[in-house]
Amino acid sequence: MLALVEKFLKAEILDGKEYWEPESGAPQGAVIAPLLSNLYLNELDHLMAAAGFEMTRYADDLVIQCKTLAEAESALAQVAAWTSDRGLTLHPTKTKIVDVEVDGFEFLGYRFIKHRRFPRKKSMMKFKDTIRHKTRRTNGHSLEAIIADLNVSLRGWYEYFKHSWKTTFPELDGYIRGRLRSILRKRNGRKGRGRGLDHNRYPNVFFAEHGLVSLTETRARECQSLKRKPKA
Repeated sequence: MLALVEKFLKAEILDGKEYWEPESGAPQGAVIAPLLSNLYLNELDHLMAAAGFEMTRYADDLVIQCKTLAEAESALAQVAAWTSDRGLTLHPTKTKIVDVEVDGFEFLGYRFIKHRRFPRKKSMMKFKDTIRHKTRRTNGHSLEAIIADLNVSLRGWYEYFKHSWKTTFPELDGYIRGRLRSILRKRNGRKGRGRGLDHNRYPNVFFAEHGLVSLTETRARECQSLKRKPKA
């Protein structure tokens, strides 16, 4: 195992047309980075727990939840000292103390603010880019085929972001149906995006009957299912 890790660390890196070999550490995003992070930072997990701090960590991304500013400053000082002693450095712009009620923070694709979770802006833009690509008005596939392709992305996205605040899902459902209405509008020889009477021509139930996954309804069903589960 150690020999395999050594090979990863000494593997040449292609940057443009040039090869180079790292002298220390691993490049950002390297496949071995999560393993190294867990090996290095396991000690920090125990240190923070012993000090009474509530820390959540995924690879080298971590959040420490504190009740007071003084407690947050103490936690940051301890983490900074620990990493410095081991030749590690904290990210200069991402490492900061914030008030979750005012500023919020981003972690693993989510934005947390006022005890609510939303997909962060970058995550939402990436998802909408996927939707736009699959729902171009020049898409020549049948509506059923387009919806089947969309559903693959919708189900995958939902499984990760289903913990988002409830207002997230109706907004996205409306956006997706609007994209599909624009396709149908073009096929009927009309210009522009789906709007106005298109909502009457192609109501929400029309897309449901064609199999489109509704994020809002999926969330509602899951919430009802959780309510019905007997308490242990």
